[in-house]
Amino acid sequence: MKNSYLNRLDRMCKNKKSYLSIGLDFDLEIIRSSKVKNLDDLESFIKDVIDCTVDYCSVYKPNFAFYEKYGPKGMSMLESIVKHINSRSIVIADAKRGDIGNTSRNYADAIFNYYNFDAVTIAPYMGSDSIIPFIENHEKGVYILCLTSNKSALEFQYKFSNNKYLYEDVVNLASDLNNNNNIGLVVGATKTQQLEKIRDIAPNLNWLVPGIGAQGGDLESAVKISNFENSLGIINVSRSIIYAGDKSIEDISIAAKEYNKSINKYINE
Repeated sequence: MKNSYLNRLDRMCKNKKSYLSIGLDFDLEIIRSSKVKNLDDLESFIKDVIDCTVDYCSVYKPNFAFYEKYGPKGMSMLESIVKHINSRSIVIADAKRGDIGNTSRNYADAIFNYYNFDAVTIAPYMGSDSIIPFIENHEKGVYILCLTSNKSALEFQYKFSNNKYLYEDVVNLASDLNNNNNIGLVVGATKTQQLEKIRDIAPNLNWLVPGIGAQGGDLESAVKISNFENSLGIINVSRSIIYAGDKSIEDISIAAKEYNKSINKYINE
């Protein structure tokens, strides 16, 4: 499909020469300064961050929790931020939805049609019923939580049954459902050995790779494995960019530019 989510993402990455995603997970208490005192200031600051990084950032990924905590005003800020990006980059809603039936359809309607996100993260624990409502429009994308970097991921994701780990079942389900070329996987950068296995199982699935920077994931391995041959991997960096240096616009811009440069180095090797 010419205008599938993956094709749109691929064009964005190639046009910008960028495989960088920035997590717009700003906490007012951390970023607070003489210039950022309240939510109105924070909104202006985030828009400045977007403007100074957009030339070398193909994807922005705001986490809903950092906006929902402020109630209606926070969600209004999120809506305004998505409008501000305005097709200059892909925007992923890090919302981790995971329900079924009409509930799931309403989540998809809100995220894609009201807030106008390009893609969303979802949890697959309830099976394909929790995925299908999000993938019916081939222009919109879904990133299914597959293998995450948190310590307690071991409690479920590594359960072994029928000669497979649970995260491998997630990979296989994602591959089976990817008829519209709009499904990707969330795969944490801290799991190098497992990254290689997942790429072998599903060589063509798009990845969103968190865990770089503050979480200690290896950038070189994450880039090379996620972008192996014809596959596409987006490397997400949050705190190491948005809280870089003295948290000024200038330091954030420099950090984003350097991460993009490093990612491109490994892609081109």
